Amino acid sequence: MIVVVSACLAGMPVRYDGQHKGHELIQQWLSEKKAIPVCPELLGGLQTPREPAEIVGGTGDDVLEGCAQVIDRKGNDVSDQFIAGAYKTLSKIQELDASLVILKEDSPSCGSRSIYSGSFNGEKIQGNGVTAALLKKHGIEVCSEHELVNMG
Repeated sequence: MIVVVSACLAGMPVRYDGQHKGHELIQQWLSEKKAIPVCPELLGGLQTPREPAEIVGGTGDDVLEGCAQVIDRKGNDVSDQFIAGAYKTLSKIQELDASLVILKEDSPSCGSRSIYSGSFNGEKIQGNGVTAALLKKHGIEVCSEHELVNMG
């Protein structure tokens, strides 16, 4: 079983703020060589640290269709980097023939059920991040760290 996981959940300091959101079970899988970390935002060319970004005008599905944008807190459109990172992540998952993909909930890339609203006020909405949306469009099952309770 090969599991692809968000690099921040694997304990890597790749979040916008240079921090991580290490998850104990995922870190264990990584040490056992059962998990492979990816960070779509870094794969798309963004750096760490970077300005926080949110999807404005919709969800990741809308970004992929050109109907919404990923905007950072300073107002820069980083949609192209998020889309490029999503496609590179998809390619890696297909290459590895991963059996499970676990991505960081609420992220504008990786959220699989909820993302931040685009207002930079902490409010969340239902929807996929850009990478989660692309993976789902290609029939890849995506879950979040919140669904790991019964796994091991």
